[in-house]
Amino acid sequence: YNVNQRMQEMGVRIALGAAGTDIRRLILLRIVALVGVGIAIGLVGVMALGRLVQGLLFGVGATDPTIFLTGAVLLTAVAVLAGAIPARRAARVDPVSVLKAQ
Repeated sequence: YNVNQRMQEMGVRIALGAAGTDIRRLILLRIVALVGVGIAIGLVGVMALGRLVQGLLFGVGATDPTIFLTGAVLLTAVAVLAGAIPARRAARVDPVSVLKAQ
């Protein structure tokens, strides 16, 4: 959704000489930043509420860093893979058609 909203901006960037790798990097860095904020907020919430569910966890502590790290890495990987398709499409946009559409 975000990439579609910013497609005109991507067209202007490409028209001004930005390479496709620059566009992909811009989009993927935005995704990683959003995921990072989400993970930070989630970790704070888990730390605060982890003690409440301690009795429901078997074989894992409420503040097990291995589980937190695995979840964060997995979430980041899935988000980057999901964002790679729109990033690739935005990097291949024809600037003339995007600017004419506006």
